[in-house]
Amino acid sequence: MWAEKILYIDAEAIVLDKPAGLAVTPGKKGGESLEDYLDALRFGFQRLPSPVHRLDKDTSGCLLLSRNPKAHKRFGHAFEARRVEKQYVAVLDGIPTATEGTIDLPLAKISSAEKGWRMIPRANGQSALTHWRLLKAKDGRALVLFKPETGRTHQLRVHTAEGLGHPISGDPIYGAGKGPMLLHALSLKIERDGKPAIEAKAPLPPTFVQAGFTDADL
Repeated sequence: MWAEKILYIDAEAIVLDKPAGLAVTPGKKGGESLEDYLDALRFGFQRLPSPVHRLDKDTSGCLLLSRNPKAHKRFGHAFEARRVEKQYVAVLDGIPTATEGTIDLPLAKISSAEKGWRMIPRANGQSALTHWRLLKAKDGRALVLFKPETGRTHQLRVHTAEGLGHPISGDPIYGAGKGPMLLHALSLKIERDGKPAIEAKAPLPPTFVQAGFTDADL
């Protein structure tokens, strides 16, 4: 199973096409996560690979894993310094009035006993910046490309719902939650000193095709 999910691999890194529905790390209640499968992702190495960043459980696509501690540290610094180019695509429940733009909406975390935790726009929150472009509109929904400059928790999910006024289709927290959540980490690129860049692109999953959008629309 996992060999066909590998988008990129060398001695330092693996880029995995993570399936939607699989958490990167176990939740508070436990359950299946990528950690259960790291042994199968050794590919001849003694060390287990280690996720460098996270994708939400219901988000599919490019996930970077390091294959040794030194690489993990370098990749972590690259993410912190915003030297990682990431692109996402999502299907929105609605069509933006503009065709492209930038969402500058700081985010903060709140929680309650009734609803649990979530992210909300807040002027004194952490800075969050997302560039976006409309790719295709069909049947009242939109396929949108996102290039986030920051990597805040639930950033794209809140930015679409609050910044564009249209939540991601299937989002159970910020949208109607009907059907699968259609958010996909499309591509990832990290430059390396003295080595070729790590570059990977993940094809759209079947849920996007079922919604009427294909790789030809990208």
